[in-house]
Amino acid sequence: MTTDEPVGDNTKVPAPKTAIIVPTLGQRPQYLRECLSSIRQSGRVHIRLVAPSSYQPSSEIRELCDDIVTDLGGGLANAIHSAITTLPTSIFYVNWLGDDDQLLPGGIETLEKGLEDGTEAVLAFGGCAYVDAAGRALFVNRSGAWASPLLSIGPQLVSQPAVLLRRATYERVGGLDTSLRFAFDLDLLLKARRTGKLRHVDKVVAAYRWHPDALTVGGRRQSVTEASHVRKQHLPPVLRRVSILWEPLVRNAIFITGLAVTQRMVRRGTQ
Repeated sequence: MTTDEPVGDNTKVPAPKTAIIVPTLGQRPQYLRECLSSIRQSGRVHIRLVAPSSYQPSSEIRELCDDIVTDLGGGLANAIHSAITTLPTSIFYVNWLGDDDQLLPGGIETLEKGLEDGTEAVLAFGGCAYVDAAGRALFVNRSGAWASPLLSIGPQLVSQPAVLLRRATYERVGGLDTSLRFAFDLDLLLKARRTGKLRHVDKVVAAYRWHPDALTVGGRRQSVTEASHVRKQHLPPVLRRVSILWEPLVRNAIFITGLAVTQRMVRRGTQ
């Protein structure tokens, strides 16, 4: 709902300032219900579901969403980008969430406050819990403000589910690069950082589900390679030429770390 809503005493509840896009194929209904319910508990949010035209949502899913739009194809980044650019004009902050991920209670309220406390911030990000397919804790990414400068030369420790971006900034930088399959979130973070501050809020606000069907887990090697390409493209020309000194080490470290998490899941018997 994007206009002020009357309540019992005839006062009006402010319309949501934030929209969260949830792209789905509709193949994981339990995860999707948990995802949408978690967004509802995170703050006042406009939830837009993006799904193929063949998808038939249950009445429960329809009630949890504010609207459902059709994925016209062209890849995940294109589905998210199209959904963001056609949001109501009342929306000021945006992000997307995988249909198997979650926001924590009050998470959006925390991120909104992080943006509103300082007008120089173009993006706010918090901590992110990583859980396995059964929802059991793996680890928590509590990276601080130093995660922002590290984006250029190291692992992406600004967890995408735990981010909230000004819509004006999204539009200013041209939104997502729809030619990318895996690292379009990293590319967006680096573009946004050129325009202002990425503000860290010291609270865990989201949960990422690590399982074999997740896009960046199943295509780990491709994901790591594409992220390396994105980092190099955003470096100044002089540093780009010498990035061969550290990029192979960074790629290997990220890949090995991901394998270690997956192996931990195997030992738990969650795959």
